[in-house]
Amino acid sequence: MSITPEILLRAYSLGIFPMAESRDSTDIHWVEPRLRGIFPIDGFHISRSLRAQILHGDYSVTVDRDFAGVVAACADRAATWINGEITDLYQQLHETGFAHSVEVWRGDALIGGVYGVHLGTAFFGESMFSRATGGSKLALAYLIHRLRAGGFALFDTQYLTPHLASLGAMEIPKSVYQTLLADALTAQASFLPQDYWPVPDSVAAGSPAGSGAGATSGKAKSGTSQRITQTS
Repeated sequence: MSITPEILLRAYSLGIFPMAESRDSTDIHWVEPRLRGIFPIDGFHISRSLRAQILHGDYSVTVDRDFAGVVAACADRAATWINGEITDLYQQLHETGFAHSVEVWRGDALIGGVYGVHLGTAFFGESMFSRATGGSKLALAYLIHRLRAGGFALFDTQYLTPHLASLGAMEIPKSVYQTLLADALTAQASFLPQDYWPVPDSVAAGSPAGSGAGATSGKAKSGTSQRITQTS
């Protein structure tokens, strides 16, 4: 049976996600880790170097401007679980509003990004990439700031890696995750909260998202808005 976007969303609601063996594999298998990686929404670690990069870095941030480019960049590595079918499925989820990306740019070059799936108040982070120092960390910082602003309760990272652990992610048993997921699916959050745009000061501080304007460094741009200080 072929996987449809509807089947994929149902799997996420049950705590299951798909992976392929390789880029060229035609088989997809379902995964439900015994131990699950999550980011506490208020637990992202802003290091001194990341804070400096957020405040002074020569970059811009967009949302949903180049979803396909982020997925392609995530798959552009020697070993990947993202094959053609998975790419097509997530593109369909994106086109129907269930999958989103955060992009980090230096000029016209895409230097970092992250994408994932949104259901209820849960965000399921799928993959991220970096083509310049700190690119993926910037994407995560802006993503988590947005999740707080939009009322999300669960940020699922699937697995815990040393890199994610250094940023504040943690590992929980499957039973605990299932309880958190069930709760997260009973309400709604917004990935595109009204009148929200991050300023670097608030992102660097890890503070709850505000509605300030006039980012003076690391300007956040929108894929759907002409206001260079808004990400929406």
